Amino acid sequence: MLDAINTHGMLLLGCGKMGGAMLAGWLERGVKPSAVWVNDPNPSDQVQGLVAKGLNLNAEFPKAPAICVIAVKPQMMGDALPAIAELANRNTVFVSIAAGTTLAALGAALGAQARIIRAMPNTPAAVGRGITAIIGNANATAADLNLADDVLKAVGQVVRLQTEAQIDAVTALSGSGPAYVFHLIEAMAAAGQAQGLPADMALHLARATVAGAGALAEDAPEDPGQLRVNVTSPNGTTAAALAVLMDEQTGFPALLHRAIAAAANRARELGAG
Repeated sequence: MLDAINTHGMLLLGCGKMGGAMLAGWLERGVKPSAVWVNDPNPSDQVQGLVAKGLNLNAEFPKAPAICVIAVKPQMMGDALPAIAELANRNTVFVSIAAGTTLAALGAALGAQARIIRAMPNTPAAVGRGITAIIGNANATAADLNLADDVLKAVGQVVRLQTEAQIDAVTALSGSGPAYVFHLIEAMAAAGQAQGLPADMALHLARATVAGAGALAEDAPEDPGQLRVNVTSPNGTTAAALAVLMDEQTGFPALLHRAIAAAANRARELGAG
């Protein structure tokens, strides 16, 4: 990744929270600020501060950047894409993280020859712990996918999809998923407070518990089901709680199936609209 980008440059179109997180990850991994062109009408103070280190901000694009990462909001795509369409004929790979904008829609705006990869990251990218799913169009080569993979690994893990249709499920599971976990922390803290804990202590305990359990689930050799069994003593306190949470009608499984289905259906509606 570094050789291609440091030699030919890269363009970041839009530098909000996700774009900014990716930019920080690239620079940390050795991409030179002078090899990055950022185009954003309202750059953060942090991004503006990088200009002194060589970052190109709202400057004329390089002639043939190795990669162009499209990180503008979906409603801004109509104005943003025509400005970069000419890069499709200059060996540039396009990576879009815009939710709801299909490969077909991107191809219609960027041209029949454009090599396009659609990506769905999530907000833990801001702390280098994101996970991104990618899928390329028919023009995207194995080398293009490898480049996108390497670029996106700057902010976490990357998985590759088999079909674009799967991206709606990814949006519902990992794209929107951090909000489900944040709500779990809220709910756990509120329940702890209801049992007599001070609000700040309950929140501290809930945050640390979810963060610790998540790290253990990712690092342990056992699957989550076995980890759950490991901490559940027969007729103990955890078993009493799980009897409620695992109820087939009212527990987590049924609730999350409905929630993720609702998110996936909404993702499909946005993509179709």
